Formats: sequence, C-alpha cells, structure tokens
Amino acid sequence: MADAFFDNLLKFLYFYPLFMAYLWMIGSVYYYYHWETKDAKDPSDAPALPYAPRVSLIVPCHNEGDNARETIKYLVTQDYPDFEVIAINDGSTDNTGEILDELMEIYPSLRVVHLAQNQGKAMGLRMGALISRSDFFVCVDGDALLDPHATTWIMSHMVSSARVAAVTGNPRIRTRSSILGKLQVGEFSAIIGLMKRAQRIYGRVFTISGVCAGFRKAALHRIGYWSTDMITEDIDISWQLQLDHWDIRYEPNALCWILMPESLGGLWKQRVRWAQGGSEVILKYWRKMFNWKKRRMWPVFAEYTISVFWAYCMTTTVGLWILGLVFNLPSYLHMPSLMPGWNGIVLAFTCLLQFGIAMIIDGRYERGLGKFYYWMIWYPIVYWCINVGTTVVAFPKALFKKKGARAVWVSPDRGLQ
Repeated sequence: MADAFFDNLLKFLYFYPLFMAYLWMIGSVYYYYHWETKDAKDPSDAPALPYAPRVSLIVPCHNEGDNARETIKYLVTQDYPDFEVIAINDGSTDNTGEILDELMEIYPSLRVVHLAQNQGKAMGLRMGALISRSDFFVCVDGDALLDPHATTWIMSHMVSSARVAAVTGNPRIRTRSSILGKLQVGEFSAIIGLMKRAQRIYGRVFTISGVCAGFRKAALHRIGYWSTDMITEDIDISWQLQLDHWDIRYEPNALCWILMPESLGGLWKQRVRWAQGGSEVILKYWRKMFNWKKRRMWPVFAEYTISVFWAYCMTTTVGLWILGLVFNLPSYLHMPSLMPGWNGIVLAFTCLLQFGIAMIIDGRYERGLGKFYYWMIWYPIVYWCINVGTTVVAFPKALFKKKGARAVWVSPDRGLQ
C-alpha cells in the first residue's frame, strides 16, 4: 500500500507541472493568434483612440533617491495628450523628497505629496487616487521606466469597454548582469507572460503586475481602493475587482522596464513576499468560492491552491528521500529514487519548449531575447527550488499573520546596476 501511495504521489509531482506547462503554452498561443497578431507589430505603433480622457500617472516612492529622476522623466514624456503625474513620497529617509520637489519645479505636470511616515505602497496609491483629477490611473513603481506609448495602449482597453477595471502591463527586466538576472528575463516571458495570456483565455487573471497597471477610478471606488493590510496589494486588488465582476485585461504592448534582485538573498525575500501575498488572498477570499456567481474565479483559485499543495508534497518527498539515504527508514516511509530518468528528460524538454514559445511571442515586443535562451536550462534547478521553498515558508506566515496589521515598505534588492 505504501508503494502504491508513493507511486501515485510521484505521478502527481510529475504530471501536475507538465499539465500546467502545456495548458499555459496552448492558452498563450491561442491568445497570441486571437488578439496579439491583430495589433501593430511594434509597441511604438500605438492605436488611435476615439477619445483620450485625462489620466493620472501615480508613482508611490519610498527611498527612491537613486531612481526617482529617471522614473519621473519617463512618466512626463508619455506620448499621450492629457495626463498628470502624481508622486507620493511615502516617509522616505533618503533624499527622495528633495529630488521630487526639485523635479516639480522642472515639470509642470508633476505634483508631489509627502507622507510624514512610512504608510506602505497601498496607502500611497490610495492617496494618489484620492487627490487625482482623473477618472483613470496608471500606477508604476518608483524604480520603473514606463515606455512612452504604454499609457495609450492601456487606455485603448479602457475606452473600448466600460467593464474593464484594470489593465496589467508587460514588465521587462533591466538588471541582466548575472545568471539570476538573465534567468528572470526568460521567467517574465515564459512563466508570468504565458500565465497571464492563458488565464485571460479561461476567464480571470490571478494578479495584475503591480509594477505597471492601469485602473478605472469608478471600479476602485466601488471596492474601497487598495487594502492597506495585504503584503501584496496588487494580488488583492485583482481579486477584489474580479469578485465584483469587473474585467482585467493584459496588454503586452504596455512595456515597463523594471529592476529585479540579482542576489539569492534578495530573490528569496522577494519570492517569499509574493508567495505570502498569494496565500493571504486565498485565505481571505476562499469562502466566496462557494458562490456560483464567482465561478469564473474557480480556475485561478484551483491553480494556486493545487500549486501550494504540490510544493508541500515535493518538500515532503525530497525530505523523505534524503532521510532514506542516511537512515534505515521503515518500509512505509521508503521513497523510490528521485534521480531523473525519462520523465526528467520530458520535463526538461517541456521547460525549454515553454521558454522557446514565450521568447518567440515576446520577441515581438523586445528584440534579442534569443540570446538569453541558453541560460534557461538552469531555470528548473534554481527557480523551482526557490519557488518550492518560498511557498512552504510563506503559507504559515500568511496563515498566522496578525489581522489588520499595516503592510509597510521594505526596500528591496534592485540588482547589480
């Protein structure tokens, strides 16, 4: 019986990622040919809008003295007819406030709000939204560079349908000087990009990209804006909007160049935060999944909960296998060899196929992605281990988190610039 149990467990550990990989690939290819091939061939060839409502570009900043000038420069040069820029200095302890005040004298479209204490990104976004003069927002991080045509691409969805509450952009990695940086270039295409495309096909996305997203003010007002107690405000706002029956879309032409960790310590902290944020949202909204009217959220809910279960199963399996190499465990705890065989070859092939498809699709928006393909063979070794570990660590943190505690800024690792 033990042998049959472990045999079924190993099948689950093998077939689940295989199934999800092909689901993402098939869904993304369908999305690409159904929607993306109808668009322009270059992000700079933005569509002509029937009308261009005023947009507020909101950028919450905490200790962004090294990045604020460049970020604001990209925002004020958006190729869009009517916009303002609102920068929120959220209790920075460096020279961010002085730089923003200096930039306000240079750029007439820039307004700056100073918060005396660190209130967190969600509160910064709330402040920006509440003082804005617009019915639409584009929110970016304080270290991100928004492509000049991104606002137009985002607004093309807003003006085409009154049901669209948010549009998530296409983050592209700037930090590429290390192996971890190069791997993340492929990850944002093959994992994040493909997932968003596939999830759009089966109805709902798990999360917008918090580093670059557009919002409709009326939709945010209905749900009460961003939650200040969630460690990842972007995941939570995505679920709030979609549970309120609003639509969220993905716009791959809305490019945004971002900084990412290039040290194992920085990457670990970031992924623990992401995993904890996902778990917090699942724990917050799972009861609503029993409502038939929320059925379009079932696929993304199932995808995440099964992935958490898979991570714990993988950790337990590897732990038993290692213990079996050292100790003489009882037969019912004996784990068969985990050394890769034909199934490992199939997974490796699938992984490379997934990265290949993703880079072909995203090559439409960023030239030269093929030179990073060589590094993708290391992705399963590095990132699967990190993602499994962070999921196992993060779920208890979410489960036992103090209710109502404010989620404040912690300056991240921004790579080797």
